[in-house]
Amino acid sequence: MGTWTFLTNHALVLSYIARHPRTTAFDLAIAVGITERAARKIIADLLEAGYVGKRREGRRNRYRINPDLPLRHSSHDETAVGDLLEVLGWKRHKRSPRSPRLSS
Repeated sequence: MGTWTFLTNHALVLSYIARHPRTTAFDLAIAVGITERAARKIIADLLEAGYVGKRREGRRNRYRINPDLPLRHSSHDETAVGDLLEVLGWKRHKRSPRSPRLSS
């Protein structure tokens, strides 16, 4: 059997962050099976595109997913990333009106 998978590293990182919002790049890299450098690059891509926001909490970051953005491929651009993440096991949390917004 080959070593390919159905999900890209970007999707795996996004899914892991959705389920572990206080993760570190090191822990994320181990979980996904990529280098820490690659994990940091993917996090930067996701932040830049607005799929993830972050807020500093002590010495760590806390990440937040923007579930309403569309998937990036033109054949699936009518599907929200949150819908994909729910299929992968993410539980969507309802935001309270007082929840502070995280910067991207």
